[in-house]
Amino acid sequence: MNVNEKTLVRQLFQNKIFKSDGQLFEDMFVDIMNYAEKEFQAIKPWGNIGDRKNDGYIRDKGIYFQVYAPEDIRKSYIDVIAKLNKDFSKLKEYWDPINKFYFVVNDKYKGVNAECEQAIRMLKNKYQLSETKFFTAKDIENILFTLEDDQIFSIVGHIPDPSKIKQIDYSILSEVISHIMKLPLKGNGDDDIVLPDWEEKIIFNKLTEPVAYLLKGGYLQVFCLEEYLANNSNFLADALREKINDVYSEEKELNSGDKLFWNIVERLSPRLEHAYQTTVIVIMAKYFETCDIFEEPSLEGEK
Repeated sequence: MNVNEKTLVRQLFQNKIFKSDGQLFEDMFVDIMNYAEKEFQAIKPWGNIGDRKNDGYIRDKGIYFQVYAPEDIRKSYIDVIAKLNKDFSKLKEYWDPINKFYFVVNDKYKGVNAECEQAIRMLKNKYQLSETKFFTAKDIENILFTLEDDQIFSIVGHIPDPSKIKQIDYSILSEVISHIMKLPLKGNGDDDIVLPDWEEKIIFNKLTEPVAYLLKGGYLQVFCLEEYLANNSNFLADALREKINDVYSEEKELNSGDKLFWNIVERLSPRLEHAYQTTVIVIMAKYFETCDIFEEPSLEGEK
């Protein structure tokens, strides 16, 4: 599949994630794991003994999975922690040895809170496991994209030709822009945030002071982008970075300085409106810092 096809597959998969609670989510997880791990064995409840709190495992590796899919995990964190501890305790009574334990939750790309992370780390320390982890939607999506195309289609269904879909923008860039635009303007909770020292890079790339202010202002909101990337699959982060870099690589052949900056903003913005352009600058600030766009002064001698 090409990037456009994968982008459409990802959106179809996300729709399944958002709509799958309880048994539907567990069945989808099991289907993906059956493709991804030849030794994976799902455990179904049997009679009055149930599944002994084991929803699936890889026996020879001592890896166990327990699945939990509430309708809204953000309202269920107390229940998540209670179920985590209760289910693992019962799992430990019947299944042994346990080397790695993954608590699979349908977080619907929201992530899990700090108390949950602390609770699962305490299990690791208490039972001396080699690894414990919350297995979330982004982790399942990462596994999905390791499968063969026909296996992926069996999970999400066959997709239409993206080139024939004109009325909807399925791009990763638009998805990220739309997400950031919906967020309220806020601080990241860290009053000691330090802006990167871009002075030499700004001068080297012939950018003016007003553009430098825009980039620095955008960087103050980069944490919103970082949080979204952290809760989504590697494919999204990779596709976004490649898109930004591709546009920069094309534009730098024709322009430089502020003209180059504004041409990138214009090309990346779905609409030439303030809200879209300021959001694009937030994204550009991240990749300005990571040197995916604009040049580092240290490269001068290599040219």
